[in-house]
Amino acid sequence: MLNWLFGSASSGADIYVDLGTANTLIAMKNKGIVLNEPSQVMVTETNLKKRKVLGIGAEGVEIAKNNPGHIVTVKPVRDGVIADFDATKTMLSHFLTKVLKKNSITRPGVVVSLPYGVTEVEKKAVVEACRSAGAGRTYLIDEPMAAAIGADLPIKEASGQMIIDIGGGTTEIAVIALADIVYCEPLKMGGHRFDEVIIRYMKEAKKLVITEETAEKVKIELGTALPKKNIISSEVEGRDIDTGFPRKQMVTSEEIGTALADSIQQIVHGILNALEQTPPELVSDIIGNGIVLAGGGALIKELTSKIESEVRIPVRIAPNPLTAIAVGGEKVLSDPGLLDKIQLEM
Repeated sequence: MLNWLFGSASSGADIYVDLGTANTLIAMKNKGIVLNEPSQVMVTETNLKKRKVLGIGAEGVEIAKNNPGHIVTVKPVRDGVIADFDATKTMLSHFLTKVLKKNSITRPGVVVSLPYGVTEVEKKAVVEACRSAGAGRTYLIDEPMAAAIGADLPIKEASGQMIIDIGGGTTEIAVIALADIVYCEPLKMGGHRFDEVIIRYMKEAKKLVITEETAEKVKIELGTALPKKNIISSEVEGRDIDTGFPRKQMVTSEEIGTALADSIQQIVHGILNALEQTPPELVSDIIGNGIVLAGGGALIKELTSKIESEVRIPVRIAPNPLTAIAVGGEKVLSDPGLLDKIQLEM
């Protein structure tokens, strides 16, 4: 391990950052989650050299709402990794400054969780972004490990545990034992893919153009992994493709569930593949321990029942699935020995 880059965690770290595709969460030791804002930067134009930052995070979203059509929204993190380094550095600096000015910490040690299997280039980009934002040492850990810790799984034990983190940009199906990821099946899809599918369905089947925000509301209200069960309906508002005027349309959970079926089946296939790649003795452990779901996608209705029926293993949702990773990250801050064990090497 390159100590000049990461250093030893023996002295501990002060801040944990979950740099998510949808939201960035920051937790502090003994204080819990102190920031939860959209991972967005609002700028004047797309040209990197000419653009000016108008707002960041929640503040930026409000500015964009009041000035529609005149602001470009940049999402620095896509599929869980940095897609726009300058925007990420600006966003991270803003968020860290916002947190640190309320606390007497300078050059804090920062722990950042990343999707499993990121490249060396992506790791270095995150470290540099943190350093530019005012961090001292930076430690990187795997997101599924943080999710497992946040879900209170006994990750230090020899018994195999399976955690499935369905985030905004990625889904990670990980098998953990002895504080190590034995196998991970990373999928480049998550909650945003669900939103995209709903937008496409409404456009093609209902001739209605809806926003990402509306799609997310539809996903939460009508999204289901078992379309034929407990069918409900809701009114969705959008823009009629033919007339260009606003129009409302009744949609059922059966329709939305059917539209989401292929994406959900990809997750099921990923789980089956992960089980095939896992040592038999750990599979036996997982059958006994059950599978745990985390992330916003875990809240899709009937998802646990769908997975159970396909893989024949009990499935449960982690406490507070939306913040499981951040909760796990905060716990790591108080356990330098564990951080030493799980931090990623360059």
